[in-house]
Amino acid sequence: MWRSSSYSSGNGQCVEVAEDPHGTVPVRDGKTAPAGPHLSFGGGAWTSFVAAVRTGRL
Repeated sequence: MWRSSSYSSGNGQCVEVAEDPHGTVPVRDGKTAPAGPHLSFGGGAWTSFVAAVRTGRL
């Protein structure tokens, strides 16, 4: 199930993420959903990325 950020305005102009049963995190552009491409990140890499964004390192 895809979800977007709580900061999103709900107009499709956002990044969406999902959880995969294999431990990866698929990420896609909300404008291209549902048939558009997505990138998949390992769970650890995604956690590190989110932490870096939250702390202002990115």
